[in-house]
Amino acid sequence: VIKCKAAVAWEAGKPLSLEEVEVAPPKAHEVRIKIVATAVCHTDAYTLSGADPEGCFPVILGHEGAGVVESVGEGVTKVKPGDTVIPLYIPQCGECKFCKNPKTNLCQKIRITQGKGLMPDGTSRFTCKGKQIYHFMGTSTFSEYTVVADISVAKIDAAAPLDKVCLLGCGISTGYGAAVNTAKVEPGSTCAVFGLGGVGLAVIMGCKIAGASRIIGIDLNKEKYAKAKEFGATECISPQDFKKPIQEVLVEMTDGGVDYSFECIGNVGVMRAALEACHKGWGVSVIVGVAAAGQEISTRPFQLVTGRTWKGTAFGGWKSVDSVPKLVTEYMSKKIKVDEFVTHTLPFDKINEAFELMHTGK
Repeated sequence: VIKCKAAVAWEAGKPLSLEEVEVAPPKAHEVRIKIVATAVCHTDAYTLSGADPEGCFPVILGHEGAGVVESVGEGVTKVKPGDTVIPLYIPQCGECKFCKNPKTNLCQKIRITQGKGLMPDGTSRFTCKGKQIYHFMGTSTFSEYTVVADISVAKIDAAAPLDKVCLLGCGISTGYGAAVNTAKVEPGSTCAVFGLGGVGLAVIMGCKIAGASRIIGIDLNKEKYAKAKEFGATECISPQDFKKPIQEVLVEMTDGGVDYSFECIGNVGVMRAALEACHKGWGVSVIVGVAAAGQEISTRPFQLVTGRTWKGTAFGGWKSVDSVPKLVTEYMSKKIKVDEFVTHTLPFDKINEAFELMHTGK
């Protein structure tokens, strides 16, 4: 058993609390990882807020991390102690019907226990002050040590800077893949990206790499425009600057609508606008943002009958164990940006400040 520091969410709506926790050794087909760096994501904040129906407390949140394998349970063959790894919130067992189908990356092998905040055997590896602490998204990276299933680990290049590549554990991969895997953006196309946070910027990067000739960023916060243009946006607009709905503005700007649109916020009203901003006959809109539980999308069926396509994506469609090491290689060879996504680097004990910075769009 390892004793270490972790940021524990004791209850919904309260700041995280830095505690000493005990991390049990890995059981069969499990891996214990020393987390070197972690990022914060709106998904962590959503669960912390209490709005997530799958949220269990007390819990150790975090799902964008990177570290080094400390020990492995019996039967683990893919990684060994000392390996540099990224924990994966979507695993890849390689055996379930989802893994065997090239059309999806949604491995279901440990979905049920992961959704309950437990390891595949139905128990937790974390205790604090005598209480069991739940896992989160199968990763729990807000701890100096964590235990994950062996199918939830990607071994990466040991030379990779972990304080940067941890972002490939969620946001960058999600946005980049939404453009290149889910939408399959084509050279010369016109794209609209709603929401210019980390994921939206990654979508812009993907659209640019795919050869899009026009990339329109949409956000209410104009402080985000300079960064969006750095990543490849050709122009940025705010819905507040127009009297008419933003989809009408985009249709006018683009002679009938965009070829591809992406919703990177999680707002069902914006999802509708993103679809309706698409060109008749061939426009594709991809939902990347995660809306709150129970919310529903709406549009007129005629939008789809007349040739628009509405899609969604999770983790950018990447089959995780196979793809994350390749994404790290793409970063190391400068094909994709990662460093530019990092706005602040803080010590672990300032984790609540990191959430504040995220909430204020900093």
